[in-house]
Amino acid sequence: MSQEHLDPHLMHDPPKPVSRAGRDLPAAIAVGVGLLAAVVVTLGWFHWGFTLLVAVALSFAAHELYQALKRIGMTAAIWPIIIGTVAIQVASYYVSLNPDRGLGAAPTLLALLSLTVIASLIFRLRGGPQGFVKDAAASLFIVAYVSLLGAAVPLMLGGEQGKERVIAFIVCVAANDTGGYVAGVLFGKHKMAPVISPKKTWEGLAGSVVFAVGVGVLMAMWLLGASWWVGVVLGLAMVAFGTCGDLIESMIKRDVGIKDMSSFLPGHGGVMDRLDSLLVAAPVAWLVLYLTVPGG
Repeated sequence: MSQEHLDPHLMHDPPKPVSRAGRDLPAAIAVGVGLLAAVVVTLGWFHWGFTLLVAVALSFAAHELYQALKRIGMTAAIWPIIIGTVAIQVASYYVSLNPDRGLGAAPTLLALLSLTVIASLIFRLRGGPQGFVKDAAASLFIVAYVSLLGAAVPLMLGGEQGKERVIAFIVCVAANDTGGYVAGVLFGKHKMAPVISPKKTWEGLAGSVVFAVGVGVLMAMWLLGASWWVGVVLGLAMVAFGTCGDLIESMIKRDVGIKDMSSFLPGHGGVMDRLDSLLVAAPVAWLVLYLTVPGG
């Protein structure tokens, strides 16, 4: 046996176990459990805490998008956006929780969104005319993509059966992701969008539909006290728009030339990488449940 094999200083550390997706599994599991615990505790017993958790997560997501867009020469006014994002989430929950105070959810949301846009544009004035349009477009993109879409979650939470509505939404989106991943790993052969997301397959999409619809029916009947068909509509909607959310973020990352939005969450990538499906699906979940479950 050679000296290299005997000398412990020349031995390499064993590689960390990774999944087929190329992630560090132990880190991914630890972070996933921690995030799940934070969501369960705040959503179960401290709704203001959950609202602040959402606001913080969206602020991180906005900052990750800000960093990504800078790679292609678009610099958003990140601080007005973060302040506006937090204000929008907190105010959306407050007005939906207290409809008798005379502050309508729609006017409040519109006012805060408008103020965030105005503040972002004014903040950029100091940079001069060069690149103003691109930077303004970056700011408005982040406000619309993160702040506006994310506001659907506190709006759901503040209504009747708010906790149950948010749980149904999150679990159905998770079922879409889980069903797609399992079916894709086991049966995936036919690429669904090879240019945008090479790992997505039509078999995975079928698994998403089966799993999300099944979970949606359970959520509707046992959690929300609604008809079974509400769960079918919710499950299908979460598959369609959750998948689109994933593809939209994949398109952004391919355009700016990155694999993950950041490395903030070990084993998962960035915060935005965890929120991509949820962000696009949230307003649709709010609308579906508002139209089909009384008290929304």
